[in-house]
Amino acid sequence: MKVFLAEYSGFCFGVKRAIKIAFQTAKRGHGPVYTYGSLIHNPQAVQELEKKGVKPIRSLSDIHKGTVIIRSHGVPPKIMSEAKSRGITVVDATCPFVRKAQELAFSLGSQGYQVVVVGEADHPEVKGILGHAGDRAVVLDYRDNDPRLRITSRKIGVIAQTTLLLDKFQSVISTLLEIATELKIYNTICSATTLRQESTLNLAEEVDLMIVLGGKNSANTSRLAELCRSVGKRTYHIETPKELDPAWFRNSHKLGITAGASTP
Repeated sequence: MKVFLAEYSGFCFGVKRAIKIAFQTAKRGHGPVYTYGSLIHNPQAVQELEKKGVKPIRSLSDIHKGTVIIRSHGVPPKIMSEAKSRGITVVDATCPFVRKAQELAFSLGSQGYQVVVVGEADHPEVKGILGHAGDRAVVLDYRDNDPRLRITSRKIGVIAQTTLLLDKFQSVISTLLEIATELKIYNTICSATTLRQESTLNLAEEVDLMIVLGGKNSANTSRLAELCRSVGKRTYHIETPKELDPAWFRNSHKLGITAGASTP
């Protein structure tokens, strides 16, 4: 059996940067070090950080001192303010692409647009962007039956979750065009995400079977698996080699492998 690797796969710039910041912060050794939530959506990488003394927390109320690293997904402004007001040292590892989306959301809200964030409402990146976007901001999931029901303004500004599939973003925009009198759109899907999606799709069309490596809790990795299945390819999303089943490879001649942006 021949094995092919997607041209673009594995750690992206933003994730590499966050990991580097975390290890550097731990090495300095100035008191306990925490991450606000999982630094990245890869359980194995998070475990490696814990071995270095960098522990994830669910809430700032879990700690009283030390350093907290803001995860690559970013956080709402109130989290940053609370940490600083309590004397906790803040190290910001927010991905620059996510930071840009936050800034654009703030700008749109300040200009009177109702900000629409297209993505998954329960994803930490989306929660962070929403926190910058003003009180009228809403999240529209591309899986919603009728996203128009949540729109209260005809002056709409649109932001995408940075790991969203482009066609899903376009689908929601098409719906918003039907109701908006003024529509301002920022395509904030990051280039690393687009490259990984395109190279994965190209590979999937050439092989018999696809293996997608990465955290089961990773949105961008899950979307790679979704893409492979969308072209009718038998696809398995795994986190570790232990999950591999020899039966998967029977009667397969070409195996494709790809990995999400949060996969080492």
